[in-house]
Amino acid sequence: APSAVPTVHLMRSTSDTLSLSWLPPEKPNGVILDYEIKYHERGQVMSHTVTSQHSSAKVEGLRAATPYVVQVRARTVAGYGRYSNPMDFSTSLHSDPQKSVQDQLPLIIGSASAGLVVIVALVVIAVVCLKKQRSGSELEYTEKLQQYSEFLFSPGVKVYIDPFTYEDPNDAVHEFAKEIDISCVKIEEVIGAGEFGEVCRGRLKQPGRREMVVAIKTLKAGYTERQRRDFLAEASIMGQFDHPNVIRLEGVLTRSCPVLIITEFMENGALDSFLRLNDGRFTMTQLVGMLRGIAAGMKYLSDMNYVHRDLAARNILVNSNLVCKVSDFGLSRFLDDTSADPTYTSSLGGKIPIRWTAPEAIAFRKFTSASDVWSYGIVMWEVVSYGERPYWDMSNQDVMTAVEQDYRLPPPMDCPMVLHQLMLECWMKERNLRPKFSRIVSTLDKLLRNAASLKVVTSTYSG
Repeated sequence: APSAVPTVHLMRSTSDTLSLSWLPPEKPNGVILDYEIKYHERGQVMSHTVTSQHSSAKVEGLRAATPYVVQVRARTVAGYGRYSNPMDFSTSLHSDPQKSVQDQLPLIIGSASAGLVVIVALVVIAVVCLKKQRSGSELEYTEKLQQYSEFLFSPGVKVYIDPFTYEDPNDAVHEFAKEIDISCVKIEEVIGAGEFGEVCRGRLKQPGRREMVVAIKTLKAGYTERQRRDFLAEASIMGQFDHPNVIRLEGVLTRSCPVLIITEFMENGALDSFLRLNDGRFTMTQLVGMLRGIAAGMKYLSDMNYVHRDLAARNILVNSNLVCKVSDFGLSRFLDDTSADPTYTSSLGGKIPIRWTAPEAIAFRKFTSASDVWSYGIVMWEVVSYGERPYWDMSNQDVMTAVEQDYRLPPPMDCPMVLHQLMLECWMKERNLRPKFSRIVSTLDKLLRNAASLKVVTSTYSG
């Protein structure tokens, strides 16, 4: 039989429904046929069950403003596994005004009262009209609802969870990261310093697997509880990603001292210093290939509704095959996609990397995938200039003033015209006019297929 379902998450609640999701059992021990969801009102003995063939479900017919206890278990041909730990979720007091038009249609059709039909229809129309004002058109609104619904509840689509929603960081890190035994890890040498401690190179040898070279992040001695939480949160975020252009988490050691995060080792280190060491040694096609990899990694993250907030060449790592991978998720936060324009507003007065950050993010502390696109444009400039410092020796205040007055970085030497044009699109003042990462990837793919377009260089360049 399968092992227990790790934990259950509440994705959405209305006055009569709970939309739930969960991760599959760590050891399915066979093909999972379906899941059984057991629920009952808190304090009551009688429980009800529903089944789902996917790792998500909507439990309906519930009472408003009522706490429910929920558990989930998986079933294979060998039978049912153990239930997940009981979780308490409450329905809301009032109906959800954001409820999709499609969900409300059965109420309209099934209503016996003509007067009720009219009232509900008017409510539906009002909701749609309100959404039309916010998103531009009824079609766009419907598509957004459909996409969000598919993102949450389609089979095979992971639902990513913000580790900052956990009271105990250990719960998140144990859910999303593998705990490694200290005997499997050997630290060889210090290769750098991170925000929380040293970064080392070492070796990882797990039972049944070949020994591999890894990077090891350490949490320095004397850490505060908040530093431990933030340190582990990066592992909890990284552990949810699986993409060839995003750094891969191998596991964590939370029971050791110091606490360790183990990731794949990238032989060539940070992209900015790697480019400065190899100034002028790559073809433009190779540079565009690097940019394409970074864009693909960022497309993956934005599709998962993550915003990076610190995208820069220093936070891109390069392996021996020149594959670039997005790293450093210390500033990353999950984007709430319940609105038409999801944002993360920083409530902290933390430092913002001015030279890489979009003007609206600097001014209002609002970060979106569109502000990541602005940062990506700066990364493009860094790559083509072989690691030159954006805006050179200008002060941060001068950079902010210049950008606000529509100054944009000129093309680096020998920069193809099409690349600088793409940079300028990434730096559009109106964030909704910036290209999505999906379009950036397709544009770079076309350039790689048509290398001749990279030979047309701009007549002016930065010096």
